[in-house]
Amino acid sequence: MSSTHLPGGNQALLGCSATELESWAVAEGQPAFRGRQLHDWLYAKGARSFDAITVLPKSWRISLQQRGLTIGRLLEVNRAVAVDDTTKLLLATVDGETIESVGIPTQQRLTVCLSSQVGCPMACRFCASGKGGLQRSLATHEIVDQVLSLREAMDRRPSHVVFMGMGEPLLNIEAVLASIRCLNIDLGIAQRRITVSTVGVPHTLPQLAELAMKRLGRAQFTLAVSLHAPNQELRERLIPTACAYPFETLLQDCRHYLAVTGRRVTFEYILLGALNDQPQHAEELADRVRGFQSHVNLIAYNPIDDEGFQRPNPETIEAFRRVLEQRGVAVSLRASRGLDQNAACGQLRRQHAAIG
Repeated sequence: MSSTHLPGGNQALLGCSATELESWAVAEGQPAFRGRQLHDWLYAKGARSFDAITVLPKSWRISLQQRGLTIGRLLEVNRAVAVDDTTKLLLATVDGETIESVGIPTQQRLTVCLSSQVGCPMACRFCASGKGGLQRSLATHEIVDQVLSLREAMDRRPSHVVFMGMGEPLLNIEAVLASIRCLNIDLGIAQRRITVSTVGVPHTLPQLAELAMKRLGRAQFTLAVSLHAPNQELRERLIPTACAYPFETLLQDCRHYLAVTGRRVTFEYILLGALNDQPQHAEELADRVRGFQSHVNLIAYNPIDDEGFQRPNPETIEAFRRVLEQRGVAVSLRASRGLDQNAACGQLRRQHAAIG
């Protein structure tokens, strides 16, 4: 029977819901409970091949493989573990591309940082992911696999998910929303524990709000918008694509998102030594976001090769945070993790490519 019975004509099962797998199993001439068995082996047991799913009839497993269907798992090609147990995986896709995923553990939680694309087209100067440009967007199963791969590597169930790895999620909205549905329904990760980060792409924030309500029924995940500067001029120096997205238009789209979804927006701000980390920058940023139902998350820069940016000292970071607080802005400082193992996004992939 044709593999087109899989939703969307996919060749990979990962990303399909229990209901979809049941319907597909029936279309394959199998009892509906075979779909439920598949769902259990895909998500609870983390099967990597049909051969591993021994509860299925051998003849069906062979038929699926002969027709080119797969589970949809990626191959781990490199792993870096920092002294704080932050774990970065380099995963290979079937077409030979590589992506990064990171597991960030604390006593209370395991946060996984996912990629949404192979490479990135946004070319932010402080980020290693965009140095090689964009190869392609990831499919739903390639996004979901990253959570399973980190669960397997760290022998711990992820509790939180952030789309802050390689790529611009809003240039791959359909696959990102489909993966959020899967992570929520099939892997049991609450939407409120999922964050989608964007540097800002014109016209996509309204689209995200409307599609999230349509595809998910609600939009309870957190939207994090990467500002990284308090004004348009400085933002364009750091994010070349910002020239097509005026600061005020971006903020207007954030207000629209809040109105549609009812969810406050988080603003990400990477602190670059002596460039955007001074008290006057904090005062200007506070003026920009004042009266906005929002939160500012400060991030100290993780150095990468090929750029001369510096990580600010702790005193400068604290002074910046204090100015925002005094101006009535809700603010937090993200703890830096994995600094001894190429912590910045895209570094492990670039290092592997250089060796290869």
